[in-house]
Amino acid sequence: MKKILCLRNAYLMAVLLVATFACDYRSDLSDAYGNFEADDRIISAETTGKILYFNVEEGDRVRACAPFGLIDTLSFSLQQDQLERQEEAIRSKIDGIHAQIATYRQQEENVQVSFRRVENLVQTGAATLQQKDELEGQLKLIGKQIEAAKTQIASVQKELGVVQAQKNLLSDQFRRCIIVSPVSGTVLEKYLKNGELAVAGKPLFKMADLSELILRCYIDGDRLSSLRLGDEVSVLIDAAEGKTDTLTGIVSWISDEAEFTPKTIQTKKERVNRVYAVKIRVPNDGRIKMGMPGEMNIRPNPHS
Repeated sequence: MKKILCLRNAYLMAVLLVATFACDYRSDLSDAYGNFEADDRIISAETTGKILYFNVEEGDRVRACAPFGLIDTLSFSLQQDQLERQEEAIRSKIDGIHAQIATYRQQEENVQVSFRRVENLVQTGAATLQQKDELEGQLKLIGKQIEAAKTQIASVQKELGVVQAQKNLLSDQFRRCIIVSPVSGTVLEKYLKNGELAVAGKPLFKMADLSELILRCYIDGDRLSSLRLGDEVSVLIDAAEGKTDTLTGIVSWISDEAEFTPKTIQTKKERVNRVYAVKIRVPNDGRIKMGMPGEMNIRPNPHS
């Protein structure tokens, strides 16, 4: 009888321990689970050419708009020399037209002197009206020649404007040969090296700002009503000796469509549940790494 009572007491104790452990386990569960990712960017070449130097390696921190690479600019330099010579030729043409106009104006002054002399002689009868008319015709012709030359200047100046536009385009092409990052961040992958051929539109490197990472996690529909954009949440990450560190994150995106939980999340039962994806932006002090698992807990709303 005593043996039966002992077995019964041991059984009851085991049941209580299992129940207690189960309650503690459920109370320790977070509201959502996921992994950290970065808002990465692929930086592509803006022109085609041989890479002269590419002074950056994976893991390097780069500043926005700071140059650290150069694609060969020889073809653009040759085009620039050609445009410089073309511009010089056009300016010489303009100078020649101005010299021609100066000659016409000198001829005009000489004919005007003769015209005034003949006009006085006509009044005294020492010159004929025909001589006067001939000189007047010469003045009109010279005036038309001057106007025609001015028109030539306007036309040549338009050619000069076309060359200047080509030079501006070439300057932009020179700028595109300089490899820069549009934003500050860390180089994650480098796809090309010095001496290799860069092709316009093809990736050069991938980078991301690791000062803030994104915890992409999945939350059940029954908890979704407690979460809103801009809410502060608690983010848990693994620490030393099996402990966890708690960080603060901000909800930046909530999916409007339900989906199945990824297979990497929790138990098989939870993986077949339909959940909503959520993105949490978390400031990174160096403890968070891309791909690292994380947990999210909704903080109580102080206004509710």
